[in-house]
Amino acid sequence: VQLQASGGGLVQPGGSLTLSCAASGFTFDYYAIGWFRQAPGKEREGVLCISSSDDITYYTDSVKGRFTISRDNAKNTVNLQMNNLKPEDTAVYFCATDRACYRNHVYYDYWGQGTQVTVSS
Repeated sequence: VQLQASGGGLVQPGGSLTLSCAASGFTFDYYAIGWFRQAPGKEREGVLCISSSDDITYYTDSVKGRFTISRDNAKNTVNLQMNNLKPEDTAVYFCATDRACYRNHVYYDYWGQGTQVTVSS
């Protein structure tokens, strides 16, 4: 199982980024993909998750209305569209996979390497 997160970078407040999570080595259609983030000195927190049946669960209220997630089973990819970014969104973003969506990161067995998102003027 491999997950490759990409798309991070430096963006000004109010800007947008799209993160991608490319998966391989498993039957992608049957698995949920969750996005987590970890800021310096803070615990890893769940952001949102998309199930194998395209159900979306938000774990962080502050991103509702700004972040959205989608999956392309033909390309084994999940995209995290982040709009109206704020400095408090600055973190390393990770994607993870398991058979279902879980808020707690400890339940995920497989992780991507993380991609840095920095929101700053």
